[in-house]
Amino acid sequence: MSDHPRTELEDALALCKGSFLSVGFFSFFVNLLMLVPSFYMLQVYDRAVGSASLSTLLMLTLIMLLLMTTMGGLEWVRSRVMVRVSTRLDTLLGVRLFDASFKQALNTSGMNATAQPLSDLGGLRQFLTGNGLFAFFDVPWIPIYLAVMFMFHPWYGWMGVLSALVLGALALVNEKLTRAPLQAANREQMAATAFTHKSLRNAEVIESMGMLGSLRRHWSGRIHKILMLQSLASDRAGTVAAVSRTSRQVVQSLVLGLGAYLTINHEISPGLMIAGSILLGRALAPIDQMIGVWNGFLGARAQYARLRELLIEVAAEPERMSLPAPEGAIRVEHLSVGSPKGRKPIIRGLDFQVSAGEIVGVIGPSGAGKSTLARALLGIWPSLSGTVRLDGADISQWRRDELGPYIGYLPQDIELFEGTISQNIARFGAANAPAVVAAARMAGVHELVLQLPEGYDTVIGANGGGLSGGQRQRIGLARAVYGEPRLVVLDEPNSNLDDAGEKMLAQALRKLKESRATVFVITHRPAVLAQVDKLLVLNQGELSLFGPRDKVLARLQSATPAAQAAAVIQP
Repeated sequence: MSDHPRTELEDALALCKGSFLSVGFFSFFVNLLMLVPSFYMLQVYDRAVGSASLSTLLMLTLIMLLLMTTMGGLEWVRSRVMVRVSTRLDTLLGVRLFDASFKQALNTSGMNATAQPLSDLGGLRQFLTGNGLFAFFDVPWIPIYLAVMFMFHPWYGWMGVLSALVLGALALVNEKLTRAPLQAANREQMAATAFTHKSLRNAEVIESMGMLGSLRRHWSGRIHKILMLQSLASDRAGTVAAVSRTSRQVVQSLVLGLGAYLTINHEISPGLMIAGSILLGRALAPIDQMIGVWNGFLGARAQYARLRELLIEVAAEPERMSLPAPEGAIRVEHLSVGSPKGRKPIIRGLDFQVSAGEIVGVIGPSGAGKSTLARALLGIWPSLSGTVRLDGADISQWRRDELGPYIGYLPQDIELFEGTISQNIARFGAANAPAVVAAARMAGVHELVLQLPEGYDTVIGANGGGLSGGQRQRIGLARAVYGEPRLVVLDEPNSNLDDAGEKMLAQALRKLKESRATVFVITHRPAVLAQVDKLLVLNQGELSLFGPRDKVLARLQSATPAAQAAAVIQP
């Protein structure tokens, strides 16, 4: 028994069980009809030729054509069934794997962001729709073909058994020789793809500091290693496949010679001599075909294992009851938070309470845990202990799709999505034009957007296109304040803003306060602090000071120079 619970992957395959059984059912008749060429040849030699009867030959040929046409139709049907199975798997698993990939990226702050699971699902689907899979349905028929050969003559049967054992041994050798290099090549390929992706995202840094040559050499080294591993596996597989094909052809020739010997000695008829050779070729074909598609099978098996591991690691979100629209009151109780992949807390033992409609400034030195606090307040990172409560409910109890419209977030690294400016501001939902304009005005970006060739319909790339850092930050701010958010977290919202941008940010904070939104502003600049009601000072992951702004500033001014430096408020 497996130590892990049943995943959605097994559930999806179980739902397709009926289709697999129907493919097996059709394979039964397909393989049964595969005997037709052998028996046709047997009857032609022993009946039609022996009796010199054209009518017998005609009837045998018509029956053969009917049966072979039926076999072709059944093969077509089973291939269509597998196409439907692959489509159904995509329908059942596509959304779940998309969410799991997103959750995995979220848990690692984007460090392991990859679309590999969706690629694995596509590869698994491709294998299921290929002809290689049918070899596995045909293999169980080998003993039946060999039994018929024993009926023809015992020597035929034993030659078939020996040949099947030789080819089976070659299949096992192929597995042993190719598995390790192919797995290593797949790991290197994923690492190289991730490295290339990150390099392209930092093209400006690479170009400015002349790093392209060094990175190219690093990439070339990875690719060379991948090619060497793939070549090693392909060379080994090609050698085994060549030996397998040669062995099958030699055996088919030898069995024809054996048939001639038995015919000369009057132990079998001429028809059985030809039929036995054809039947042996059919009996060995699935093994030969399996060797040919073994690399594809190993790839599909690795894809299945990776998908199953991901679905076990990233459990599906449970269905939660809808809660009333939040007002924005925040209560933090004994909160300790660390990276989802680590157990060491970054912030420890935080306790504070913020009423709805208050603006809180968060200050502290680099590494104090400010961004970690932001992620915890938004429910992005789960707590190691303690709770973040929004209107009295644990933040993790809220349905994210329902809570999202009431949340505004501006991270330090602004990421815009490929689409129009209006789509980015409206969070790619149904755009409410007046709300989009209102958010853009609040963020001070409306006039800038109007100057663009297509205005709000201007399409920008994932990296913000030709927008400057400040412009991207303002559009990100507009996205954060779009609609009527009740909880807004701004992480260094003025890091790329000039004096005019600072004034627009102050105006946006005033409007948010008027709307009774609860706002957390993480900053190093004192200009923003004029708009906050309370100050929260973090130092080395612990709450150093918290309270009304003026009282906290007064305590900082009376503190030692070291304590003042720890707050890190830049002039």
